[in-house]
Amino acid sequence: MLDDGPLKTFLVLADEGKMTRAATLLHRTQPALSSQLARLEDEVGTRLFHRTPKGLVLTEAGRLFKGYVEDALMRLSDGMDAVRALAGLERGELTVGGGATATTYLLPPVLKRFHERFPAIRLRVRELGSAAVTEAVLAGDLDLGIVTRPTEIAQRIVSEPWVEDELLLIVPTGHRLAARKSFRWKDLAGQALVMFEPQSAVRLLIDDALARAGVAVEIVMEVRSIDAIQQMVAQGIGAGFVSRWALAEGRVGLRCADGALVRELAVVRRADRAPSAAANAFLADMREALRR
Repeated sequence: MLDDGPLKTFLVLADEGKMTRAATLLHRTQPALSSQLARLEDEVGTRLFHRTPKGLVLTEAGRLFKGYVEDALMRLSDGMDAVRALAGLERGELTVGGGATATTYLLPPVLKRFHERFPAIRLRVRELGSAAVTEAVLAGDLDLGIVTRPTEIAQRIVSEPWVEDELLLIVPTGHRLAARKSFRWKDLAGQALVMFEPQSAVRLLIDDALARAGVAVEIVMEVRSIDAIQQMVAQGIGAGFVSRWALAEGRVGLRCADGALVRELAVVRRADRAPSAAANAFLADMREALRR
């Protein structure tokens, strides 16, 4: 607890002017108050009271000091109230970042539940790739981040698995695979594909699978968003991969018969910073979302 006792003692002495009355109000002995006042005057470097036969009278320095003490204790009280409100989720801010699948399709129900429970917490959501999310968490710009694993996790990052995501192939109407429920990597040889931008976590996952299968495709377009891929596929430009969570209504996704193309989404945060009350509550809501 913050030791504001000497300052409160000083104010009571200034208001009462009598050591006996102050001792009664503060439930302390007179010698204890005298000792506390002496230490305070030593620290300030001057007398704060004139000791007179009629009691204690503030010196000029004491009158000046009294105004500052009153302001300081008021600000201290306001600060304690603010911190308690923050810990009690009555105020504050939480910034979360992740890729398109997380921010567009997975997080909205979690955000809705959290906002209903703690409406005073301001929520900020940023859409970033996994590498950028990790950098933002390290820089302190994000309280929590969602990344694709496997990904390089810095030593100062704590990572917690959250949800498994499967990537499905979507094809244009009339495509030779349109009537199928699954595909083999060899089926994509020479096929036109609309892909995520290079070096994104999902793109690297797809590129690696194609390379291991020894399949060469024709990349006809590279885009940044899931919606853009689905729109381009709908226009017949090429086939593409999207998260199972992101399939547009009525659209069918093909699973890979050579082995499901899956990735793990994990929650990351700084290891050297204790999560705030808001971050802990949001993490609890994220875990709860998986049980539904």
